[in-house]
Amino acid sequence: MKNLIGIDKNKAIELSKILNELLSDYQLFYQNLRGLHWNIKGKEFFELHLKFEEFYTDAGIKIDEIAERILTLEGEPLHRFTSYLKTSSIKEEKAITNGVEGVNIIIHSFSILIKKEREILDLANKANDEGTVNLMSDYISQTEKNLWMLNSYLS
Repeated sequence: MKNLIGIDKNKAIELSKILNELLSDYQLFYQNLRGLHWNIKGKEFFELHLKFEEFYTDAGIKIDEIAERILTLEGEPLHRFTSYLKTSSIKEEKAITNGVEGVNIIIHSFSILIKKEREILDLANKANDEGTVNLMSDYISQTEKNLWMLNSYLS
């Protein structure tokens, strides 16, 4: 049985579930980035304050895209923070003021995100879900670049 966009319904359900996990990860990542943006102090304040804003703005866009992809697959996106907290592999961070610590938190979060994005990419390929494949391919390319740049920043 296929859904409206021609994806096997069982595969779409499986994709929606793992996309909801990614949605939860991005929601926690977004909120952690906001906290880093607000609380960062020190000599790197100006550059990191702007970079963290760039990251949370991008995460906000991805949150919407992921939720809309879940809806396209005829699933229901999670939308309560209690659900995000239960589902996310990314954990809440407390008020971090140190720039290096903040960058390390972001690197760790990106590592979690890229692992999940690759899982989704593999599942989407098996389901012949080109829309999700394209979305994840774009996310993976961007995440890889961000990881490279952040690691270079710390070197």
